Amino acid sequence: MYTAIIIVFILGYLGIALEHKLQINKTATALLLGVLCWTLLIFGSSTIFLDLDAPAAYKFLSSELLEHIGEISEIIFFLLGAMAIVELMDAHGGFTIITDKIKVTKKAHLLWALTLITFFLSALLDNLTTSIVMAAVLRKMVKDKNDLWLFASLMIISANAGGAWSPIGDITTIMLWIGGQITALNIITHLFIPSLVAVIVPLVIFSFKIKGNIEVEPIEFKDVDANQVSNFEKYLVFYVGLGVLLFVPVFKTLTHLPPFMGILFGLSIVWILTEILHRNKEYQHRKALSISGVLQHVDTASVLFFLGILIAVAALQTSGHLSELSGILDAQFESVYSVNILIGLLSSIIDNVPMVAGAMGMYSMITYPVDHIFWDLLAYCAGTGGSILIIGSAAGIAIMGIFRIDFVWYLKKISFIALISYLSGVLVYYLLNSL
Repeated sequence: MYTAIIIVFILGYLGIALEHKLQINKTATALLLGVLCWTLLIFGSSTIFLDLDAPAAYKFLSSELLEHIGEISEIIFFLLGAMAIVELMDAHGGFTIITDKIKVTKKAHLLWALTLITFFLSALLDNLTTSIVMAAVLRKMVKDKNDLWLFASLMIISANAGGAWSPIGDITTIMLWIGGQITALNIITHLFIPSLVAVIVPLVIFSFKIKGNIEVEPIEFKDVDANQVSNFEKYLVFYVGLGVLLFVPVFKTLTHLPPFMGILFGLSIVWILTEILHRNKEYQHRKALSISGVLQHVDTASVLFFLGILIAVAALQTSGHLSELSGILDAQFESVYSVNILIGLLSSIIDNVPMVAGAMGMYSMITYPVDHIFWDLLAYCAGTGGSILIIGSAAGIAIMGIFRIDFVWYLKKISFIALISYLSGVLVYYLLNSL
């Protein structure tokens, strides 16, 4: 059963990758993958956990599953809350505030503008929230599907790179920051330039590849006449929505509660605000401009896809596959650069959270003290390595779900450039530290 879990995991990933060939929705495959991995874990518990009898093994696995579900639920609730807030801003036409100010129509110039906005915004929010916000902006600006997929792919690379140099920009940097392995000022000063290079490199490459002007889609309101939303309401909902998203890391710092609690707090604020703003309008307009109305636009299939993938990875973690992998890396590679480069590459296949958690457990603060280059590289590699495959990061999974980007298309068109981007940042970090 120990080997069977790996085989099922690989087959499940192939099913996700070949979604368009098989004509089977990737969400269904991901959910089946997650359930099968845990089912095999249960049936093989007697051979995997030799020191436990059957009842003790079942109890242990049930406890582990509930613990993982708790951690996954934090991400799911965060994702749902952020999506709902963004959809509400969109319903009020709020993103016209951004799109109206972007006057460039040349593809290369627009790509630079949106990618750099994503890079800095993800450091302030986090890469997942930023990818959702920028997806809403892209959906309003770009009409052609090939252009849309290309722009969205660069948003993934940029969001992950932007999150890597900020202590609140990615779940892995948050883990390292809270765990005491890194300090905020150190991670910013040491990783900003390598992360920026990781964005500039693909931008330069694609600047030579894309030609012509962009076809900008006309801005439309969702399910409501534009006359039903005044400029005051549009600006108020947009800035309050953006404000509560920016407030999430502040809320976490002040309360020490998980980020999803900050998102739920922000969601309740904008919910109450819109209820007050539209309480005197006709029912159909009031509903279209309320949380209850916009929730039908939230892509729940993407959320369930995310759930299935994380449950499957949790099974690998519980079975000991990830710990064994970490041990192999530790035994075979002595250089902190080699270990972290491999961790980053593996993060494009396996979620970066358990990879970083495994590294934090494997290496003590005595071996690598606070702000050691090992922890800096771990933050960078785990954060940006996920861009190599579209399913390698939360931002990639969210963008993939929103725009229905084909796994194989991303693999052919983006993955190699994302790999060059990733290695360029490592090289710059090495050169800066050598100097």
